[in-house]
Order: sequence, then C-alpha cells, then structure tokens
Amino acid sequence: MSSAALTDLLAEVVSCRACPRLVAWREAVAAEKRAAFADQVYWGRPVPSLGDPEASIVVLGLAPAAHGGNRTGRMFTGDRSGDWLFASMHRTGLANQPTSRHADDGLQLLDAWITAAVRCAPPANKPRPAERDNCFGYLVRELPLLTEARVIVALGSFAWDAALRAARALDQPVPRPKPRFTHGAEAELGRYRLIGSFHPSQQNTFTGKLTEEMLDGVFLRAREVAAL
Repeated sequence: MSSAALTDLLAEVVSCRACPRLVAWREAVAAEKRAAFADQVYWGRPVPSLGDPEASIVVLGLAPAAHGGNRTGRMFTGDRSGDWLFASMHRTGLANQPTSRHADDGLQLLDAWITAAVRCAPPANKPRPAERDNCFGYLVRELPLLTEARVIVALGSFAWDAALRAARALDQPVPRPKPRFTHGAEAELGRYRLIGSFHPSQQNTFTGKLTEEMLDGVFLRAREVAAL
C-alpha cells in the first residue's frame, strides 16, 4: 500500500506547477541550456525522490540544481554536489557506485532514500518562503510512506529547518529551544534521529569547510544510528 502511494506521490510531484516563478525558471533553463549540454534534452520539471522505499536513512537536500537534477531528472545527478554526495555514499555502503551521471546509469541506493525540501530548481538556489511552503506538503506526506525510515540526514541549514517543520507537522516531538544546525549536530525527533551535515556545494567543498572525511563521518553515524 505504501509503495503504491509513494509512486502516486512522486507522479504528483513531477506534474506540479504550483509556483509560477519556479515553473518559468526551470523551463527557461531547460530551453536555453548550458553550452556544454546543448545536445541534451533537459528534464525541466520537478525532480522526484529516489532510492530504496524501505530505507532506514533519508537524505534531505535543498533543491535540484539548474543544470544538475533539472537537466537529468534525478536529484544530485550531473552536478558537483552530486559528485561529492554519491562518492561518499558509496564509500560508506549506501550506494552501489560512486558516480551519478544520468538517470539510467545503474545507480542503486542501499538502505537510503534521497529527497529535497523543494523539488524544482530555484534561481540562485534560493527558494522564496512561499515556494518552500508550497513544496512542504510533499515532504510531510512522503516521510510516513517511508515506513522503515529512522534517520534523516539534513544537507545544510535549509534542509535541517525543513526536517524540524516536518517533524512538528507529523506530531513528532521537537526539542525546545529549537535545535541549532551545524555539521554533525543531532536531534531526537520522535521516531527520527536528525543528523546535520554541511551541504556538499562547491562553496563548501572548494573552501575545505566540508571534507570527504566529514561527509563520510555523517553517513557512518547515520548507519550506526539506523542499526540501533
């Protein structure tokens, strides 16, 4: 039942046109393209989640990249953030391969599910509050369908806040005062353990704010908590 409901939800996500600015942006990017991808057909729609529906670990990102997920139709696929993310997930046993180039490249997630707080690529990677709120219902509906989920890894403060809001909406206890985001931070949210990680963006990885060892450490910790 939950598997069919999850499939239906993802189909609903892909057809969403709730945010006029994001619809216009994602479609304009798909039409204009980047020179390096001029021969490719861009996805240009909201990007669905991916992974193992029975996963115990949920990886929550911010939004698809304009020339990453918005191009390939798969989250964190075809961009530098994804290069870091999937390499780390492979090193820590959560993915069958270290790269994610396109939607049919054989990638399989192992006990992991990847989703995002916002499902469309936003200009400058900055969704507006109304756009964040329009997408929020999808996350609230998605999490209960992932019946084995016990850990949420939030990539960045935006995802951390989305996870806290979702927990409240699902009547899971959230500590007070509000748990503060930082790399490696943890919070008990009822049935979920929330773990924070700096986002694997170029801004963080190029400057050394996030290292491979730091990202691996978060996923190893997530596996440890999921096994408890």
